[in-house]
Amino acid sequence: MKTITNQNNYQPISGLSHDLAGKMFKDRRIRTEITKQSFFMFFHFYFAHYVKYMTAPFQRELFHLAEREDIKNLFVVAFRGSGKSTIFTTSYPVWAILGQQQKMFVLILCQTRSQAKQHMMNLRRELESNQLLKNDLGPFQEENDEWGSSSLVFSKLGSRITAASTEQSIRGLRHNQHRPDLIIVDDVEDMASTKTHEGRQKIYNWLTGEVIPAGDRNTRLIVVGNLLHQDSLLMHLKRDMDENQLKAVFKSYPLINESGVIAWPGKYTSAEDIAKEKSRCGNEFAWQREYLLHIVPDEEQVIHPEWIQPYDELPNKNSYCGLIVGVDLAISQKDSADYTAMISAVISGSGETLCVYILPNIVNRRITFPQTMDQIRSLKKVNETIYSSVVFHVEDVGYQKAVIDQLILENIPVVGIKVSSDKRSRLMTVSAMIQSGKIKFPRFGVEELIRQIVGFGVERHDDLVDAFSIIGHVAIERNGSRPCIQWI
Repeated sequence: MKTITNQNNYQPISGLSHDLAGKMFKDRRIRTEITKQSFFMFFHFYFAHYVKYMTAPFQRELFHLAEREDIKNLFVVAFRGSGKSTIFTTSYPVWAILGQQQKMFVLILCQTRSQAKQHMMNLRRELESNQLLKNDLGPFQEENDEWGSSSLVFSKLGSRITAASTEQSIRGLRHNQHRPDLIIVDDVEDMASTKTHEGRQKIYNWLTGEVIPAGDRNTRLIVVGNLLHQDSLLMHLKRDMDENQLKAVFKSYPLINESGVIAWPGKYTSAEDIAKEKSRCGNEFAWQREYLLHIVPDEEQVIHPEWIQPYDELPNKNSYCGLIVGVDLAISQKDSADYTAMISAVISGSGETLCVYILPNIVNRRITFPQTMDQIRSLKKVNETIYSSVVFHVEDVGYQKAVIDQLILENIPVVGIKVSSDKRSRLMTVSAMIQSGKIKFPRFGVEELIRQIVGFGVERHDDLVDAFSIIGHVAIERNGSRPCIQWI
């Protein structure tokens, strides 16, 4: 079969004969019948002005995935400039109404209200200026509803497209008797919103607690975005799939795959084109994150997640040098106050054979002075039957001095320390021990500790980082290096 160019003189529509194409342009009945069945054909007729390059294989797959009604949940990650938003957020909502899926209420969710309004404005302009689409789908009108959302209503079909943001409540959202039967979530996260655990959890709770319940039993959910963090929304959803909590299809399309194959050869025809695109990107971090879809840390990250080395079993007891507990104290119990943190670790070997095994019995909560003392006594009692020595290392500053004095009175082994550098510097000094595997972590039970040390500088709390740094500097001293803390 020959290929022909569409009416806007852009790239050819592959596999379509001149004769059939001519009939489609002239005959609305033929045109709508074919495009109703095929989202790919619909896009290349009604949204032809978006087609600047030959359609890539991965884009054809996206059209196919959109057509598959058996896929209730679809999550898509694709490189910047891939056209994913044009396909799923601009054209698919229209085809989902006009095409064979016959959706009645499409809800598009963006990160901010201004983005939602801008998207709806762009869609309205598209429908107004696209005479072919307007004749086939119209009439339509723009409305503002009681939820503060902007909508396009298609009176002939009794359907609606509404755009809203994560800032707006969508509880109880309806169009006549219809709840949203297609929900599209497009790039609702950015680097700022994914920096903290609270921010990442907030968007996940919003999706699972408000967005999904806004639909009906047969509502389709499509989430489009990027991998901004190990615990970002799409990564969280992927874990839900892996743990069989959610049935969905997850697709990832980097610009260049592991074999070096370019995903969009029609746009990037050579290595030189890729090099030009990379130079436009700005920096290596953005290139890795936005185009190769690698989860990379911020440029100032101290501890990288791939450095974390787990252990399954502790070594033979004969190699133990004892157990140490790093203690970072806090006195206030206000909601905004710091937490008291206690981390226990087994020291094994010395010098080149030294290894520190973090234990999962971590303390990380707001407690009073008496509760702090009770906790320390409890740790001592539990561990002294196992380890030859149990020593507490407590920062000697302010309120914490009172704990040191009390432990001395009770003959509990304690070492007071004075820090001689800031938190970041202390953690950076310990980083080599983590990267080399001299500090190891249990597979389970220290998730909050790992989150704090990997996300140091952006996570809301860092009390465990302080207690961990104390452990790390004990290891550095035993390894024969100069620590950044002073023992008293």
